[in-house]
Amino acid sequence: MRRDVRILLVGDEGVGKSTIITSLIKESFVAHVQHVVPEVTIPPEVTPENVTTYIVDSGAGPQDRAHLESEIRKAHVICVVYSIDNPNSFDRIPTYWLPHFRQLGVNVPVILVGNKIDLRGGEVTNEALEDEIVPIMNEFKEVETCVECSAKLPLNVSEVFYFAQKAVLHPTAPLYDSRDHVLKPACVAALRRIFKICDTNKDGILDAAELNEFQRKCFDAPLQLQELEGIRAMVQEHADGGVRDGGLTEAGFLYLHTIFIQRGRLETTWTVLRKFGYAEDLRLTEAFLMPRFDVPSDCSVELSPLGYQFFTDIFETFDKDQDGALKIDELDEVFSTSPGNPWATQKFPDTTLSDDTGAVTLQGWLAQWSMTTLLDHKTTLAYLAYLGYPGESQTEALQVTRARKLDRRKGKVTRNVFLCYVCGAAGSGKTALLRAFAGKPYNPAYEPTSKPINVVNAVDLDGSEKYLVLQEFGSRYEAETLRSSKKTDQPDVIVYVHDSSDTNSFSYISNLRQQYSLDHIPTLFVATKSDLDLALQRHEVQPDVYCRRLSLQVPVSVSVKDGQLADVFHTICRIAMNPNSAIPGGADRALTPAARLRMYFTLTAILGGCTAALVVLFRNVRTPLGLGGWGAPWSSWLLGVGGRR
Repeated sequence: MRRDVRILLVGDEGVGKSTIITSLIKESFVAHVQHVVPEVTIPPEVTPENVTTYIVDSGAGPQDRAHLESEIRKAHVICVVYSIDNPNSFDRIPTYWLPHFRQLGVNVPVILVGNKIDLRGGEVTNEALEDEIVPIMNEFKEVETCVECSAKLPLNVSEVFYFAQKAVLHPTAPLYDSRDHVLKPACVAALRRIFKICDTNKDGILDAAELNEFQRKCFDAPLQLQELEGIRAMVQEHADGGVRDGGLTEAGFLYLHTIFIQRGRLETTWTVLRKFGYAEDLRLTEAFLMPRFDVPSDCSVELSPLGYQFFTDIFETFDKDQDGALKIDELDEVFSTSPGNPWATQKFPDTTLSDDTGAVTLQGWLAQWSMTTLLDHKTTLAYLAYLGYPGESQTEALQVTRARKLDRRKGKVTRNVFLCYVCGAAGSGKTALLRAFAGKPYNPAYEPTSKPINVVNAVDLDGSEKYLVLQEFGSRYEAETLRSSKKTDQPDVIVYVHDSSDTNSFSYISNLRQQYSLDHIPTLFVATKSDLDLALQRHEVQPDVYCRRLSLQVPVSVSVKDGQLADVFHTICRIAMNPNSAIPGGADRALTPAARLRMYFTLTAILGGCTAALVVLFRNVRTPLGLGGWGAPWSSWLLGVGGRR
């Protein structure tokens, strides 16, 4: 909500614009005022809405035209003043003033102000006033309301500016169709979403407890029993189906807000909308969906215990048949308060655990959110908001982990969700390995990977549950990923997959390692299709020798087809937990290239100093030992170990 309001008064000469402003400031009538009073600033603490208010006067003469048009363009709301004793000043509102605003391209709320009601003879009913104003409001949607006042008495002067403030801070136009007297579709959609979120047990009604929680969230005060009974009685009397089983239905909830708006209590509906993240265009604000959440480099993001509890509660609430899985229709209901399923383009639920019917289990549901949070925490933040996270901020449902480099240096990993890159030649069995990890059946038909694939599952390590995310890129994206130092800093493990029955498969991953700088990543080699005949690899050394030279364990042999996976996923997680155990060439290779360079220069300096000391030592030491002994001259010793010349 904005923190300042600029109110401009316009109208024909002599209608009393300057007098209205003076009466507000002086709280009494001033007979003689200047032609145009200076701009007035009212501090926030003396306004009902606690906003800074600027009140601007204007003249209507030819000499005032340039200033008037400038102020019209700067105004947040325009009060068009007419005089009760001058019908022509009223007639010029639809024929001159309102078309003039549109001609200038200005679209702000307009308040019609009828001044000098003290000069009217006889009583005027609300119905008679409505007959005059409604045709103008029907033609010009920017007209919010009409207020009659008297600057002389003074009467209703403060109400003029109160309604002007409300027109800016709590506008009618986005919420209500004044011609048809109904809520606008965008307003209905927003209120329906709010109703669904507040209906925590999803039984289609807001019971007393849910209404109280709604009242506390929006207005910081519980509903008194008498108030609750009064609401139910009014809705039941005027809205068909508005009350059921003693609770407020969606129809009743919408009816209440319609009544609030029709009675001029727009601030009530706007307070509700803003508490649930809506801006004036009735879209959820960026600040609501994406609150500030800083993630240092080399750190990752996981769900906190509060986050896991929230998603567990969501699962259990929408699992209506209590079969331990969310079916398609139940998932649709889960995401009915959001733009839709966030994983619709990812072949979900193939990415996680599901039952035989394809319904997502609780373990698969939590694993999927763990993966989403690791790979794109902003999506999780937004969906926590969409789904109605009940805390003060959805950021408390996430937590930032310790930096990977610090974990490796300390030799103790504190994270619970691990990322593993799976690389290898086309047809080597990477996709089959990912499908097996997600509990999907083996598919003998080969389909080339055209875009990155992510799967996730929970892995039990000594009674502690970890989540492992496997990523396969496909030949189109693999090189792009591996050449990016930013992306190669992200995985906890890299798995090189080769087809043990294909003589050329291992050369592909050997070339990958030579082409890209990947030796800082803990590494595992996997040989797939162990059910087929083992082929001699066309490579300078065979895979087992290659791995031993890198101080790594030999390739883990698996057969997805036969279900023989050799506990490979536990092995990956154990490597992630103890990264220094699987660095190619030894743990010191885990250092970044820059750190290795610094170490090189340090060692060079140290070794240079040691060499100088040795030279001095050998020049000064004299022993009676013979040629070839340790006490022999330096040149003789070199010849002795240097072999034939």
